[in-house]
Amino acid sequence: MPSAPLRVAVVCSSNQNRSMEAHNILSKRGFSVRSFGTGTHVKLPGPAPDKPNVYDFKTTYDQMYNDLLRKDKELYPCGMASLKNPLCFILERLKILNSSNFRYTQNGILHMLDRNKRIKPRPERFQNCKDVFDLILTCEERVYDQVVEDLNSREQETCQPVHVINVDIQDNHEEATLGAFLICELCQCIQHTEDMENEIDELLQEFEEKSGRTFLHTVCFY
Repeated sequence: MPSAPLRVAVVCSSNQNRSMEAHNILSKRGFSVRSFGTGTHVKLPGPAPDKPNVYDFKTTYDQMYNDLLRKDKELYPCGMASLKNPLCFILERLKILNSSNFRYTQNGILHMLDRNKRIKPRPERFQNCKDVFDLILTCEERVYDQVVEDLNSREQETCQPVHVINVDIQDNHEEATLGAFLICELCQCIQHTEDMENEIDELLQEFEEKSGRTFLHTVCFY
């Protein structure tokens, strides 16, 4: 078993859904964990696939929450009044149909942001973090490639190894939850190995067989 608790990082693209769900669960299990995104900007679903809500990584979760709450009210100004006003109700239904039933209070985005702001103030970009981790878990292959590329571009100082592992997780609420529990179980198993460096490949093979998912794994050095 490692002599000290694992220092864990979880990384997705925007540090909103998948990495934050895992961050939430791992922190509740007592892990020293941080979460990050690798994108140049934070993107959240918008009223159309080609119209995402785009924010800078410096924008707080609370600011994003209030911005989308405001957009909800602008798109659906009638609110509860529509229940008493038939014409307003009809107009609101037409808006919903025309916007593919898109509403931030209904699609879980506001709930996700509310969860996020209880964990930390704002999203963080992995490329701007110089902290040292024992284990970095990514949620899609593109993010894995970006993390490995960034680590390999840094000047080596201590040559301390860091294991980078990817498991593909679809970017929706249900898959983020399932993926977070899988990541947590993997971290718990790694934490309890006698020799992480020599046992991790066999452990990942066991997880692949059990979960039916493919894991990517490489070692980088600080």
